[in-house]
Amino acid sequence: MDKIIIEGGKPLNGNVTVSGAKNAALPVLAACLLTGGWHRLENIPKLRDVRTILRIMAQLGVVFREEEGAVMVNSDDLNAYEAPYDLVKTMRASILLLGPLLARYGRAKISLPGGCAIGARPVDMHLKALVAMGADMYLEEGYVNARADCLKGAEIFFDIQTVTGTENIMMAAALAKGKTVLKNAAKEPEIQDLARMLRGMGADIEGDGTDTIVIRGVDRLAPTAHTILPDRIEAGTFMIAGAMTRGDVTVQGCRPEHLEALMEKLQTAGARVQVEGDRVRVRGPDAIESVDVTTLPFPGFPTDLQAQFMAFMCTGKGSSVIRETIFENRFIHVSELLRMGADIEISGNQAVVKGRPHLLPAPVMATDLRASASLVLAGLVAEGGMTEVHRIYHLDRGYEAMEEKFRGLGASIRRERA
Repeated sequence: MDKIIIEGGKPLNGNVTVSGAKNAALPVLAACLLTGGWHRLENIPKLRDVRTILRIMAQLGVVFREEEGAVMVNSDDLNAYEAPYDLVKTMRASILLLGPLLARYGRAKISLPGGCAIGARPVDMHLKALVAMGADMYLEEGYVNARADCLKGAEIFFDIQTVTGTENIMMAAALAKGKTVLKNAAKEPEIQDLARMLRGMGADIEGDGTDTIVIRGVDRLAPTAHTILPDRIEAGTFMIAGAMTRGDVTVQGCRPEHLEALMEKLQTAGARVQVEGDRVRVRGPDAIESVDVTTLPFPGFPTDLQAQFMAFMCTGKGSSVIRETIFENRFIHVSELLRMGADIEISGNQAVVKGRPHLLPAPVMATDLRASASLVLAGLVAEGGMTEVHRIYHLDRGYEAMEEKFRGLGASIRRERA
């Protein structure tokens, strides 16, 4: 098992290019199940989660090949409808296969994803929506078994905004009979990216980016070419790293309009932020001002940047209050930051971070994807020795070659076999 070793205390400087978004690539790949023919997908990131969904889809009969920097996907020969537990357990987003399989194949058997380190992310809203569209569904031995001779349009209200739920039902509704209206739908950029993909296939979708999405089902879809949008969470992670190391980092190939909530907080903390086209330059302050943050659905501050921003606040001047409103157990990285000398107190969904001049190097253990990133950032500013981040397979789920990109910015960081 690999670990990452960091010698901190060096300002980061230079340019870094953002990879394709994991949270956009997974639903786009799932959408390829809706029709046969060769889809051409560009900017697919090389990540553990992407490899997992490709393995699951290959077991269903989907064929892949790489061609001139793109991944070609063909589901002409779908010959199975079951996503097994041994693969689904490693990635909750596998539930995204349920909607397209049911819409095209009329059957689906998907293992329930099970627990999640950052909190319960129930799929009941996916299942209730599909039942409202005419699916017969039952649970057996940990699997969702679903059948539908013909999905029908329906009006769906999500009790809470759910990104994967919105994506799943969008895909199912694309081939359903009649009109489906999704209310209290998620508005994240990844939702809009999937909608662009589906429209390229011939789907009739409008309202993506708002809380009401209307899908009018069509009889058939066609393969398409699509480019995955840049990863706003990776971009935000490097922006925070530039600010907290008092460096000068330009993140290029990103979508600044997807990062406005973060940029406002960085500026409040004293960083200088300059936007030019698809580039964001972040110059760190001499003294980091403490800033309060509350995570919210897009366009609010992303929960997927909360852990990284908390690491930033650990060396702030004063105290900051960080409130987590999306997931109930997303402070599990705090115990590891405490090992590095941070001063953090948790009360319910709120963490109070009292800034200190320095963090200390220590061996730490990653507990989830974004926690991994926060520990790497903390290691970049820890002075007086080496920080070791263990269990970085979490990191590989969502960051493509992170240590290589940080080395390109001047960090002393390497990967070793533990």
